[in-house]
Amino acid sequence: MSAFESRGQAAGVEIRFRRRDVLAFLRADEGLHDAANKYKDEVRIAQWLPASPAMQPAQAARAWPVPKIDTTAELAAWLGVSVGELEWFADLKRINGCAAKGAGPISHYRYRVLAKKDGNIRLIEAPKKRLKELQRVILNELLDKVPVHTVAHGFVKGRGIKTFAAPHVGQHVVLRMDLRDFFPSIAAARVQAFFRTAGYPEAVAGLLSGICTNAAPRRMWETLGAGLDPLAMADARIRYATPHLPQGAPTSPALANLCAWRVDCRLSGLAKAAGATYTRYADDMAFSGGAEFERSVERFAALAAAILLEEGFQVHYRKTRVMRQGVRQHLAGMVTNERLNVVRADFDTLKAILTNCVRHGAESQNREGHPAFQQHLDGRVGFVEMVNPAKGSRLRRIFERIEW
Repeated sequence: MSAFESRGQAAGVEIRFRRRDVLAFLRADEGLHDAANKYKDEVRIAQWLPASPAMQPAQAARAWPVPKIDTTAELAAWLGVSVGELEWFADLKRINGCAAKGAGPISHYRYRVLAKKDGNIRLIEAPKKRLKELQRVILNELLDKVPVHTVAHGFVKGRGIKTFAAPHVGQHVVLRMDLRDFFPSIAAARVQAFFRTAGYPEAVAGLLSGICTNAAPRRMWETLGAGLDPLAMADARIRYATPHLPQGAPTSPALANLCAWRVDCRLSGLAKAAGATYTRYADDMAFSGGAEFERSVERFAALAAAILLEEGFQVHYRKTRVMRQGVRQHLAGMVTNERLNVVRADFDTLKAILTNCVRHGAESQNREGHPAFQQHLDGRVGFVEMVNPAKGSRLRRIFERIEW
């Protein structure tokens, strides 16, 4: 086994190396050069690599029913565009990142900046119509064909926040951890590595990755960042300038789950060794267990954070919570102490808002300025109905009396 092969297998996974990385390694291998000079008269070519390699899925990916795409031309035909259009949308040279103020005809995204309560900045990157159509094809015809880890419950058909929280009901202790900047933490290189694992040749995987990732133009912040904290702005400019999964693209949730497979495996193994249960909903992670896990939960949290750091993620330590039976254990807006239920204070607040909407009109209660207030309240009532049907039906009766 060569040093290059051993380096690839050290992580315990099958790796598809880039051609340029292999060539660079061979050029720097002094032993290879010495052997070539010593045996130059005996060296012969055993096999030429094909100019356009066919799909070569990793062992674990051979059962994935993904479309067979061997060349750039086949990828363009599959997406219904020309090769030139494909390269333009993929934007591998990141010309979009050089656009003045992020506007103009070469910008594939619309941007919106949100200031979070902790002072950090979140950038919503919504793809424009044509790019979004291409991303939906990739989502429906490729990404949805690939199984995600059993611990992942966010953006997975048949799973949701209820299945995310249910395994942690009635436990001695619940540990809740939150990841900081989940989508921008997943770089384009990791996305391309997923497509390479699926078997796509390097050129095809690179274009697929380019269509599903984005690098926000730095000059865009000059207009959208007005009035925000300068230090937070500087950090955001650097973070979002690196090609990453954009929050707003239809492919990003599925790719985030698929790219988190390795970290889910590691955390599942750690939880199993500690006698705990682990589930994840996007960037929210929950661990729970009995008395044995309760005794070591703080040390477990430190080990979990170390694994996440090694995998390229950062823990939002201010949101980390260790919740024992003596306090309210809650996940994703639901109480998990004895059975799944809504938080009492949230229920009372929503009931008061609905009642005041009936008495004084809906607009009098839209204090946060929701553009679609009726749909907003309908969604909140629907959440209560899902968690606690009896309480939800009470709120639904009040909601139906509101005059819109």
